[in-house]
Amino acid sequence: MSTITEDGNRQNIYPKEPRMYMDPNYLQSHNERAELINGRLAMLGVIAAIGAYVTTGQLIPGVF
Repeated sequence: MSTITEDGNRQNIYPKEPRMYMDPNYLQSHNERAELINGRLAMLGVIAAIGAYVTTGQLIPGVF
């Protein structure tokens, strides 16, 4: 086993990175799904605001 000396005279006994691979059974994590849903709902809100403005002339009908 070889070691590499880093800055500050620290010894690193694991100088090589592990080999990367993609799991063929990979599914999206909860955070990735939440980000997708959040983005889609935000786009839907923008389209709804534009539609409300076009049809009524007010950004939020009854308020502005």
